[in-house]
Amino acid sequence: MTKTGTDRITAAFTQAHQTQTAALMPYFTLGYPDAETSLEIIEAIATYSDLLELGVPFSDPLADGPTVQHSTQVSLENGTTTAGCLEIVRKLRQRGVQTPIMLMGYVNPILAYGEAEYVHDAVEAGVDGFIVPDLPPEEAESLDSKTAEAGLALIPFLAPTSNARRIDLVTAQARGFIYLVSVTGVTGARSQVRTDLAGFVNQVRRKTAVPLAVGFGISNPAQAAEVGQVADGVIVGSALINATNAVEANKAEAAVRFVKSLREGLSKN
Repeated sequence: MTKTGTDRITAAFTQAHQTQTAALMPYFTLGYPDAETSLEIIEAIATYSDLLELGVPFSDPLADGPTVQHSTQVSLENGTTTAGCLEIVRKLRQRGVQTPIMLMGYVNPILAYGEAEYVHDAVEAGVDGFIVPDLPPEEAESLDSKTAEAGLALIPFLAPTSNARRIDLVTAQARGFIYLVSVTGVTGARSQVRTDLAGFVNQVRRKTAVPLAVGFGISNPAQAAEVGQVADGVIVGSALINATNAVEANKAEAAVRFVKSLREGLSKN
């Protein structure tokens, strides 16, 4: 039986759990600093990642902080399109990358592309699921049904401010995993993890067996390890982009060094 995208996502979390570590999911912006370099960086870090969150650039990335906003703006100025992002995913698959791939993008480009066409072309390219931060579950029925039919996961969000009704709604329909936002704010590296994160994770965990991945603000191996002690997955984006920005050449090598450091941090739990 052929595995669906949701199956592959679930298997990645299961495999990480069996090794007694949280799943590591780096984020990187497609087309940054250019298409070929982003392809090289993502291919290089895939070996050390359980899943990949790949950003589709958009001109109004309301959930993203300065680092990711800058990367998406540069990518757009380079001429990156939604179709171009799918082409990069296709090339990753052609190069042998088997790591589950989540496309993180905002809803306007999806609507402009056409929901049905977007889902179809994403499946053809090798995408496993979507993360759409500005699509609340109350308005996600159309895209959710199309992704479910195609075997992909549409990943919902919960934040520390989510009330009991929202938690019940999200946990009742989630597939793949739930993205837990660790802070009330935008993405970006931060100096410390919320002291009440474990309570938030446990509040959601009591409602569902679906894996819980935490993102926003995780910036170093120690923080990744701290989050990995309470969550099923750890998502790191801005700090990875910063690591590649810190060097002029060998950006893929810099990305690998950083992702390997996160992996080593998680393995010490």
